[in-house]
Amino acid sequence: MKKRSIAAAIVATWLVTAAWDFVCASLLGILAYGSTFNRFWQGVASVPFGPRMFEMGARGLAAGLALHFFVAFVWSAAFILALTRSFALRRTVARLGGALAVAAVYGPVIWLVMSLLVIPAATGRAPAFGFRWWVQIVAHVPFVTIPLVFTARRSLGLADGPSAR
Repeated sequence: MKKRSIAAAIVATWLVTAAWDFVCASLLGILAYGSTFNRFWQGVASVPFGPRMFEMGARGLAAGLALHFFVAFVWSAAFILALTRSFALRRTVARLGGALAVAAVYGPVIWLVMSLLVIPAATGRAPAFGFRWWVQIVAHVPFVTIPLVFTARRSLGLADGPSAR
């Protein structure tokens, strides 16, 4: 695969994943958790930067959005790079059922790494395994990894195509 097409696939996958997750996370925060748009994204920023993000207004909001886009980039780039290095993964993702299965595994993996390693490292607090934690582990499949996997698949020309074989 060409470096240019890999870079383009990373960018496309990142932007689709970030946009889809942004909409879904914002709606979940507002409608299900009773937060406001600003407070929700300031809360995201407060994970690595502390509670002062809630007092910073638009700067706290911008920090939360920037963090969200950064995290979406990391997980999107990691997936694209895994696809470029693994024939078995490319072959699996090329089939519709395989792509869905990969998304069903990758979504929970993302949440497990974030909730069990990244967030506790940033906050010094262990995760709380309540209702919201379980919502996140399930929601990462339709709202993060299905868009991620299917955009990556299309961007790299792997949708049931000969390049996957």
